[in-house]
Amino acid sequence: MKTRRGASILFAVAALVSALTLAAGAGAQQPSKSSSTPAQSQGGMAGMNMDDMQKETAQYPEAAKAANDAMSGMNMDSNPHMFMTVLQPKNPGDDQRADEILDILRKSITKYKDYRVALADGYQIFLPNVPQQQYHFTNYHYGFMAAFLFNPAHPTSLLYKKTSSGYELQGVMFTAPKTATEQQLDERVPLSIARWHEHVNFCMPPKSTPAQQVNWKQFGLAGSIATEDACAQAGGRWVKQIFGWMVHVYPFESDPSKIWAH
Repeated sequence: MKTRRGASILFAVAALVSALTLAAGAGAQQPSKSSSTPAQSQGGMAGMNMDDMQKETAQYPEAAKAANDAMSGMNMDSNPHMFMTVLQPKNPGDDQRADEILDILRKSITKYKDYRVALADGYQIFLPNVPQQQYHFTNYHYGFMAAFLFNPAHPTSLLYKKTSSGYELQGVMFTAPKTATEQQLDERVPLSIARWHEHVNFCMPPKSTPAQQVNWKQFGLAGSIATEDACAQAGGRWVKQIFGWMVHVYPFESDPSKIWAH
């Protein structure tokens, strides 16, 4: 299995941010400052460091939920805040590489069908008290390491559906630095098999706006504002890109077309 090592600590920062950190401040289980990884204290995307992002989500929990829902893969192609890679023609060996990834992934995450095992292994639930279509259990350490290499046994996030008795494992999310090229993404997961995505072009409300007064039909990752000019006219704060590259995989699906979510 191919791996690719990064050359810059900026890759590590981007990968950690890609681990859904926008939602970290609103009801999430967070590590203490003394136990945080080095990258957690580094500057984040769009000039926001981790403390700033936590304050943002504490002030705007609706934005955190919208961000989390947006990352669950709904309406990716028609979402103006989403950019997706285009499926490429297959190269020799692509199917074999994809099968190898799935084989390793299935073996490594089967134990996480018991969500308590995932929590014990360092995965943390984002917004556990907010109803969501899909819950992200994220491992900060794996997100950090994803900046340097791709390890199919260590996805950045596990994707769960909430049930009456706990959580049901549905799939995983792998991440890559926002600066990764398509060639580098292809070296991780073939672009003829899966489509990576990133979150772009959204407008945050003015910091002075009380949360209850924010029109979330306009602002945020699910808002209607999708251009910098429109954001400026609304008095918002433009964010060109947040998080890094992401790809969802549903390895327990029986239909091959549903395994690599597009």
